[in-house]
Amino acid sequence: MKAYNDTSINMNKFLHRIKLFWKMLALLINPTVFLCLHYKNFLDQLILIGPNSLFITMITSFFVSLVLSLQIVKEFLYLNATDLVGSILAISFIRELSPVLTSIIIIGRVGSFFTAEIATMTITEQIDALLILGINPINYLFLPRVLAMVLTLPILNVFSLFTSFISSSFICSIIYSIDTSFFFNLYYIVFFFVDIFKSTLKILIFGLFISTISYVWGITTTGGSKGVGLATTSAVVMSLIVVFILNFILSYLLFSDLVSSFEIL
Repeated sequence: MKAYNDTSINMNKFLHRIKLFWKMLALLINPTVFLCLHYKNFLDQLILIGPNSLFITMITSFFVSLVLSLQIVKEFLYLNATDLVGSILAISFIRELSPVLTSIIIIGRVGSFFTAEIATMTITEQIDALLILGINPINYLFLPRVLAMVLTLPILNVFSLFTSFISSSFICSIIYSIDTSFFFNLYYIVFFFVDIFKSTLKILIFGLFISTISYVWGITTTGGSKGVGLATTSAVVMSLIVVFILNFILSYLLFSDLVSSFEIL
């Protein structure tokens, strides 16, 4: 009976969080809400997401790209199709690897921190104290985090792409003796800037959902210190699931039209 009640409570909380999640997204449709942005908090979040996450993003991209290049180039050498190596790697990095990998890193490093911080504030009644002082938690906590995430993730994505190209060029030159200029002489260059734009759009949407989930899961935390841990874990899991689902949907919507373009060429 107790297990049944716990399941019912958890389901009600989950539904409440989903409902609040869509309300927060709907709030962002009106751009005038950012006029009440707390700018000092916004700058703090920019530093947390940007410079403080840059090193781990580049290190992760470097070694993941090394492994991917190591596996892909070897197979293409067997097929005597080295001319396609640059296209395949660049398309993989731009369209999928870089935005998804960067988002996963941010979920683990920043999203979990957002949820734990706001959940602790909720448990210790700091949110109520803000309301008593006349400070709107949405302007003080939610908007700075969302805007900082949306503005910073595309920049991290660019650094991740740059690191991926460097590591791939390195592995191709050192191990397989392939000229590194293959990245700069590609037939797909017509679509290069289009792909960059669409990759940026993907990671913007990822950042919007990650920051909103982190805030909603934090603000709805109950149950003391145990509740903080459960909310943080749940927010990370939910963010990962949402990113993977969105990645499939956006990849289909944004890049499926280029398949027909390649067939025409």
